[in-house]
Amino acid sequence: MKHTYILLFSLLFLACGNKENKTETVENTATKKNIITVTKAQFESEQMVLDTLKTLNFSTGIAVTGMIDVPPKNKSSITTFIGGYITNTPLLVGDEVKKGQLLVSLKNPEYVEIQQNYLEIAEQLNYLKAEFNRQKTLFDEEITSEKNYLKAQSTYKSSLATYNGLKKKLQMMNISPAAVEQGNITSTISLYAPINGNVTKVNVSNGTYVAPNDVILEIVDIDHIHLELSVFEKDIMHIKKGQKIQFKIPEASEKTFEADVHLVGTTIDETTRRVKVHGHVDKDLANFIVGMFVEANIITDSKKGLGLPNEAIVSEDKNNYVLVLDETTTDGYQFKKLKVNIGQQDENATEILNPDILQNKQILVKGIGMLLEESGEGGHSH
Repeated sequence: MKHTYILLFSLLFLACGNKENKTETVENTATKKNIITVTKAQFESEQMVLDTLKTLNFSTGIAVTGMIDVPPKNKSSITTFIGGYITNTPLLVGDEVKKGQLLVSLKNPEYVEIQQNYLEIAEQLNYLKAEFNRQKTLFDEEITSEKNYLKAQSTYKSSLATYNGLKKKLQMMNISPAAVEQGNITSTISLYAPINGNVTKVNVSNGTYVAPNDVILEIVDIDHIHLELSVFEKDIMHIKKGQKIQFKIPEASEKTFEADVHLVGTTIDETTRRVKVHGHVDKDLANFIVGMFVEANIITDSKKGLGLPNEAIVSEDKNNYVLVLDETTTDGYQFKKLKVNIGQQDENATEILNPDILQNKQILVKGIGMLLEESGEGGHSH
């Protein structure tokens, strides 16, 4: 019996000892799992950065899409009133032009015919006018019949209408009627820039025949460039003049630009159920091109909060963590993994809702993603 008690006591002692050792091992493992070691060489080579919590502006916005555009008066399509063959196209896409500058020249025998008709009618007009006045005087004095007077009046007024019509046509062709009346007839007409701007399209080359209303060139004045955004019907009540717009040109750049809401549309597109919003842009921000696709965020609310760069936060198992400097050693740095609760997030920073655990602490804000990948689920990294 005595021997049995001694044996049971010994087994119980061994079991308790093993349990204590096992608990200690688990605690050590847990501690190790939350500590990550970085060598000084690794810290420098990976260009890691330490920083503290910052007070930042966190914005609430409405995501929209749209395009870079200009007002209709700042865009001009160059066409010809009468068709012809291109004889001179000195301009290329991107060239800057001034209002009144020569754009293209066209040639067509029909231009000569119009000028000849104008010259003939101009020369006849003085005689027809004099004849009309003579017949009027004779009729007033009852020397001639009303029939002769009305015939002279009709001929004169008909010729005057033809004269004025041809004169207008010459002016629309940029041909001087006065020059034609002096006998200067040309087979070439020139088209000039109606606005200042840049050439955005060239649809012709030398020898090309262009019909009336064919677009020869397109000029855009980018001094009044703006955003033309489409906002869903459900969001439009939150949009007001003066709100900030943050936008990107995803096909061209990762940079974020700024604009302001200038006009909010008052009609809804029946097909898309969207409303147009017009945003003003500082043209000096970048070399925007009309027609560029835009992804934008219209800021409807803003608040201050404590936060960190997005790169400082890593997600694991539906939780979010940061690495806080725990100890600096002769060989490097030891970081402790701390769980954080996050609030608002924008493209650059994340709000921290439990900032007390991070106050006055150095936090790894650059290089954390690579580090945790190497450490394998947040384990030791050498």
